[in-house]
Amino acid sequence: MNLTTVIGARPQFIKAAVVSRAIAETGGAIKETIIHTGQHYDANMSDVFFSELDIPTPNYHLGIGGGTHGQNTGRMIEAIEQVLISDRPDWLLVYGDTDSTLAGALAAAKLHIKVAHVEAGLRSFNRRMPEEINRILTDHVSELLLTPTDTATRNLTQEGIAAGKIAQVGDVMYDAALYYRQRARKPEWFDTLPVQQEQFILCTIHRAENTDNDQRMREILAGLATSPLPVVLPLHPRTRHVLARAGLGIPENIHLTDPVGYLEMVWLETRCAAIATDSGGVQKEAYFHQKPCITLRNETEWVELVETGWNTLAGANETTIQEAISRALNTTPGANQTPLYGSGSAGQAVVEVLGKYC
Repeated sequence: MNLTTVIGARPQFIKAAVVSRAIAETGGAIKETIIHTGQHYDANMSDVFFSELDIPTPNYHLGIGGGTHGQNTGRMIEAIEQVLISDRPDWLLVYGDTDSTLAGALAAAKLHIKVAHVEAGLRSFNRRMPEEINRILTDHVSELLLTPTDTATRNLTQEGIAAGKIAQVGDVMYDAALYYRQRARKPEWFDTLPVQQEQFILCTIHRAENTDNDQRMREILAGLATSPLPVVLPLHPRTRHVLARAGLGIPENIHLTDPVGYLEMVWLETRCAAIATDSGGVQKEAYFHQKPCITLRNETEWVELVETGWNTLAGANETTIQEAISRALNTTPGANQTPLYGSGSAGQAVVEVLGKYC
């Protein structure tokens, strides 16, 4: 079977590393071609992940990034279509909910190439989020929907998608957490900070709903400033630009760093006291590493983490963030953790299901 994979952003690199490793174990039964759209084009956000995670070098690098959602998606569709016309794969594999995901799915569907969507069925039920639109449209043009959880499977069924198209495989991010935990690497700068292991909050902020809204950013920073523990914030390029543009001051307890590679991020996640984030992937990683999570959004696609009490939705409000931090720091790590995302073999399950459909 000839399979083409489309990736473009940090979370997709991690997921692709898991599945590509499982594909390599098929002994050539599946031939994978990788298209990197370039959505994350900064070396700290892209190149480092390929080298750290042993992802095969992309066969095509489109170099598309930095524009608006419409510009990026349109240019990606055009470029991906040309590759697909030339290569004519049996399947196209996409991950998650980025512009790269939607562009790959649309380009393939219009060429009558079957689409498989890893991490299908997630819903935040907020259609103002670009990611929500990407998820829904990708799911509804896909021939095979590979879901991570019971909730995701139920969402697709309720939307009328045939059960024969849905396969619940577990979460490939859980595979990655287990595999790379022992390979984690301390950032070189960590010992230069006035921070001790297990005594800091790790924070990430990158979503447009926060970074494009100066008032939300002010509230988030004010909430983080109330933390009794120092906050370590590896700064996404989008967030750095926003802070500079808006002239937002950084509270003394927040320590800014450059973006980190995945292995460094795993090290920080396993050695912090709690995590505050607006990232969907980091919410799950907090759970995998038994760290309480404060989500800096009003809703999440990972609703089971909220339902089980592992994750608190704090939005962008100083008071609710302060309360969520206090609650998180009084949570016993690992207490009442229930299995939600499979057994850690989702990568193999994805490959097995693809094999049955070919």
